[in-house]
Amino acid sequence: MAHIVLDNCIRCKYTDCVDVCPVDCFREGPNMLVIDPDECIDCAVCVPECPAEAIVAEEDVPGDQENFIAINAEKAPNWPAITRSKSPLEDADDWNGTPNKLQYLEG
Repeated sequence: MAHIVLDNCIRCKYTDCVDVCPVDCFREGPNMLVIDPDECIDCAVCVPECPAEAIVAEEDVPGDQENFIAINAEKAPNWPAITRSKSPLEDADDWNGTPNKLQYLEG
């Protein structure tokens, strides 16, 4: 099982999670991160680091966000690895907590 980045990462892209990942499984898209399910070792150290609370274990993905399991798997091979944290998107704090952001996903 892998961990999954959910909807709330879109338009925030906080990267606190990246620095603690022991296997560099995060991939960076234009306005969110995803986790490569083939690289994730399910250690969960990233979960408490996410200010947006947008990372959960695959078995804990809410029913209305199950599509993010496929989104993480589909985007991961095409987006570059991110191994060091960087500043979040400029208006991340304004978007943090906004529901239903899938329509804003880029890339």
